[in-house]
Amino acid sequence: MFEIEQFVADCHTALGETQPSLALKELLERTVERDRDIVAAVGEPAGADLTVLHAAADLTVLNAVWAPRMNLYPHNHNMLAVIGIYGGQEDNTFWRRQAPGLVVNGGTELHVRDAAILGPNVIHSVANPRRAYTAAIHVYAGDYLHAERSEWDPETLEERPFDFENARRVFADANAAWQREQATLGAGGR
Repeated sequence: MFEIEQFVADCHTALGETQPSLALKELLERTVERDRDIVAAVGEPAGADLTVLHAAADLTVLNAVWAPRMNLYPHNHNMLAVIGIYGGQEDNTFWRRQAPGLVVNGGTELHVRDAAILGPNVIHSVANPRRAYTAAIHVYAGDYLHAERSEWDPETLEERPFDFENARRVFADANAAWQREQATLGAGGR
């Protein structure tokens, strides 16, 4: 059974290891192997959202649910992040700084039961290419909600301070777009 309090305690233990990134990745790999247990604890993904499961100065744990075909603009974390997928697919595009903005610097697909480490200097954007929700546990070695970070405009790639509420708006807009599409399909449209 996935229990949030125990998972947070296990994350704190992993942070104390000599290689916390690897310890957190191993923890997430074991956790997402039991994907149905996570769903039983946090609920079946039914809408895009960033749900805070734990927030403290040294550790933040989010349940991230991506709407079908959702895209999130480039952003950084400025702290170690480890992601474990328990439903769907998350496509990450990696970026590097190049005047006057960013250029693509690779990418990776994460599928159900995959886990990945994102170092503190990684800049990435995220897409859900599927017509189903993607769900993941995100663990950050720091205060994700209040850290100074950056996001980049998806069109101009202009850097600006990261705004958690702006990210939540993107999730809400993706929900609305998916609901409109489903309503159109339900009404016989294509």
